[in-house]
Amino acid sequence: MSAPDRLLLRGLRPLGGIPVDLLIVGGRIAEIGSRIDTLGARTIDCDGLIALPGLVDLHTHLREPGGEHAETVRTGARAAAAGGYAAVIAMANTDPVADTPEVAEAVRRAAAMADCAVFPAGAVTRGLAGTELSDIPGLARAGVRVFSDDGRCVHDSKVMRDALHAIGAVGGTLAQHAEDHALTADAQVNDGPVATATGLPGWPAEAEDSIIARDCVLAAAAGTALHVCHVSTAGAVEVLRWAKHRGWPVTAEVTPHHLLLTEEEALSGDPVFKVNPPLRRVEDVMALRAALADGTIDAVATDHAPHAGSDKSPPWCGARPGMLGLETALAVVAELFVRSGQLDWAGVADRMSVRPARIARLSARFGRPLERGEPATLTLVSAGRWQVDPAASHSLSRNTPVAGRVFGHRPVLTVLEGRVTHDLLDRDAWQQYSIS
Repeated sequence: MSAPDRLLLRGLRPLGGIPVDLLIVGGRIAEIGSRIDTLGARTIDCDGLIALPGLVDLHTHLREPGGEHAETVRTGARAAAAGGYAAVIAMANTDPVADTPEVAEAVRRAAAMADCAVFPAGAVTRGLAGTELSDIPGLARAGVRVFSDDGRCVHDSKVMRDALHAIGAVGGTLAQHAEDHALTADAQVNDGPVATATGLPGWPAEAEDSIIARDCVLAAAAGTALHVCHVSTAGAVEVLRWAKHRGWPVTAEVTPHHLLLTEEEALSGDPVFKVNPPLRRVEDVMALRAALADGTIDAVATDHAPHAGSDKSPPWCGARPGMLGLETALAVVAELFVRSGQLDWAGVADRMSVRPARIARLSARFGRPLERGEPATLTLVSAGRWQVDPAASHSLSRNTPVAGRVFGHRPVLTVLEGRVTHDLLDRDAWQQYSIS
């Protein structure tokens, strides 16, 4: 969608506050207040919609190159914009792996004029093999600031230490998939009663907790920013609290599905609920919610992992792990945290925009306050009941774990530096999603 020279958003509520008008000129917020001159501006009546800075996702799988049957950069960016996202970090586990500047640049080119900004992560090790570092300096010169072997853990302690030093030298962040593979061989579901009931191999919490503890120590010694991906256990939360109490350079994310769902979903046998790390106990879910609310966990990140239908079909053990998340993440967070009073809208903005932008080294452009002179990058959220319909997803894949669920909030307008990238404010478009 094109960007008009002047766009007036009338009656929006920044961070859920009092209604104001917001004028956008040349991609920036030119004025915010009341009785703004509308001469020559396209005007959108926002009628009390909640305004947040455009969301930033630290953990998105866009599958391109190599997996375009499940997702492309453009379809993933379209789904992101529909979920209120202005920027995403695209994980490096593509085919070929993004372990060279050339692959990273190809992802950037594919994202030109996409519906959200796409920043490729660089692989920590060549081919995600965990043995030899990728071209960290070259990737950094290509603009990469987040490095991750997500999908696999950097398991070797020496390689991890060397990687932290190399990434620290270029001012980057190492995002670690914390999993001791020696403890998760053939694992399918959370270790415990559900594993016993299903007869499937169990995935112990200590496989995550132990790697996080090791990496926190290594990051402190190197002085390099460590970011822990998709935290899923109560034990991991305690390790993170310990590391943060010591002032170590450690941040962490949690996914919407680990905040919402429990291991009992696996009893259905539906592989849509198969994910890495697995869905955990109720006690873990409650610990994750508390940690996000108190700031021990810094960010919500989707781990958006699209898969073609054939890759998510029964039997469970043959299906690939992963779930969609971009289009429903904000709805899940609002349902769990805003309705309960654990977070206000400023807190949601902090966990889904401000802190993620800071972790990804994007704070100069994203996660900015909705103030005069700032980039006009924002999402407007409607308080209206709607039901998740996989067939209406903008992703090429349909593996959402919240199909059929009803939520009370939804992004209805996304603006990226003055350009409208998602618009559900058209009456007919909104009616197809809303329910009475």
